[in-house]
Amino acid sequence: MKQMQPDLRTGAWWAALSIIVLAVVAMLALTGCARAQGNLDGTRWKLDVWIISSVGPHDVPITARFAAGRITGSVGAATYDGSYTEGPGAAFSTGPVSVAQAAESDTAVRARNAYVALLGQTRSFRMTDGRLALMDEFGNPTVTFIATKD
Repeated sequence: MKQMQPDLRTGAWWAALSIIVLAVVAMLALTGCARAQGNLDGTRWKLDVWIISSVGPHDVPITARFAAGRITGSVGAATYDGSYTEGPGAAFSTGPVSVAQAAESDTAVRARNAYVALLGQTRSFRMTDGRLALMDEFGNPTVTFIATKD
């Protein structure tokens, strides 16, 4: 039986090759779009888990809101505000974070100081299934939030 070789001069062969190339390009583009969905802008969160053992994650309510390059929220009665940078990929960092202090318990002060320190140590993030994990330079989650609408 004689094996047929494709005739590279025919339009059918080039059309088939073009379809394959377009399919590969489309898959790569869709993969890039999936990563773009990790955009934090416009999201709101409340603390669920963190690595601080001296204060439970629900002892002092902590929230975070990301909008227009700013991270804002509250730690107990205090509010905070700072800048953040996202990308490339999962990279993340914060600029200086200012805190408007309020009359607080010692527990709230410890929580606030620990949280601001953890924000400064964050180098990447992961957002999946309504959860946001902020991770240190080694990829270890230090703070995990759950999504909220308010």
